[in-house]
Amino acid sequence: MKNYYVNQNAQSNGDHEVHTGDCIYLPLPENRKYLGIFSNCKDAVTEAKKTYTKSNGCKTCCKECHTS
Repeated sequence: MKNYYVNQNAQSNGDHEVHTGDCIYLPLPENRKYLGIFSNCKDAVTEAKKTYTKSNGCKTCCKECHTS
Protein backbone atom coordinates (compact mmCIF):
# COMPACT_ATOMS: atom_id res chain seq x y z
CA MET A 1 0.00 0.00 0.00
CA LYS A 2 1.30 3.40 -0.96
CA ASN A 3 0.25 7.03 -0.67
CA TYR A 4 -0.76 8.54 -4.00
CA TYR A 5 -0.98 12.14 -5.18
CA VAL A 6 -2.09 13.88 -8.35
CA ASN A 7 -0.35 16.89 -9.81
CA GLN A 8 -2.77 19.83 -9.81
CA ASN A 9 -0.84 21.42 -12.68
CA ALA A 10 -1.49 19.73 -16.01
CA GLN A 11 1.35 18.61 -18.25
CA SER A 12 1.67 20.23 -21.70
CA ASN A 13 -0.62 17.53 -23.13
CA GLY A 14 -3.31 18.24 -20.51
CA ASP A 15 -2.63 15.19 -18.32
CA HIS A 16 -2.60 15.41 -14.54
CA GLU A 17 0.01 12.87 -13.46
CA VAL A 18 -0.51 10.50 -10.54
CA HIS A 19 2.55 9.84 -8.35
CA THR A 20 3.46 7.71 -5.37
CA GLY A 21 4.60 9.50 -2.24
CA ASP A 22 8.20 8.37 -2.81
CA CYS A 23 8.46 9.38 -6.49
CA ILE A 24 11.39 11.59 -7.47
CA TYR A 25 8.93 13.61 -9.62
CA LEU A 26 6.38 14.15 -6.83
CA PRO A 27 5.18 17.77 -7.13
CA LEU A 28 5.69 20.28 -4.33
CA PRO A 29 2.99 20.17 -1.62
CA GLU A 30 1.28 23.29 -2.98
CA ASN A 31 0.97 21.69 -6.44
CA ARG A 32 -0.43 18.28 -5.51
CA LYS A 33 -3.64 16.77 -4.18
CA TYR A 34 -3.58 13.78 -1.86
CA LEU A 35 -5.60 10.90 -3.29
CA GLY A 36 -5.23 8.35 -0.50
CA ILE A 37 -3.63 5.00 0.19
CA PHE A 38 -4.05 2.40 -2.54
CA SER A 39 -2.63 -1.03 -3.28
CA ASN A 40 -2.13 -0.16 -6.97
CA CYS A 41 -1.88 2.78 -9.31
CA LYS A 42 -5.01 1.85 -11.25
CA ASP A 43 -7.22 2.63 -8.26
CA ALA A 44 -5.30 5.86 -7.63
CA VAL A 45 -5.75 7.01 -11.24
CA THR A 46 -9.47 6.21 -11.01
CA GLU A 47 -9.66 8.39 -7.89
CA ALA A 48 -7.74 11.21 -9.62
CA LYS A 49 -10.16 11.13 -12.56
CA LYS A 50 -12.97 12.15 -10.20
CA THR A 51 -11.30 15.58 -10.07
CA TYR A 52 -9.22 15.63 -13.26
CA THR A 53 -10.80 13.55 -16.03
CA LYS A 54 -7.53 13.59 -17.95
CA SER A 55 -5.31 11.84 -15.38
CA ASN A 56 -2.45 9.48 -16.15
CA GLY A 57 0.12 7.47 -14.21
CA CYS A 58 3.65 8.82 -13.90
CA LYS A 59 6.06 7.17 -16.33
CA THR A 60 8.54 6.61 -13.48
CA CYS A 61 6.57 5.54 -10.40
CA CYS A 62 3.29 4.33 -11.98
CA LYS A 63 4.69 2.79 -15.15
CA GLU A 64 1.89 0.21 -15.46
CA CYS A 65 -0.70 3.02 -15.44
CA HIS A 66 1.12 5.35 -17.82
CA THR A 67 -0.38 5.74 -21.27
CA SER A 68 1.30 7.65 -24.07
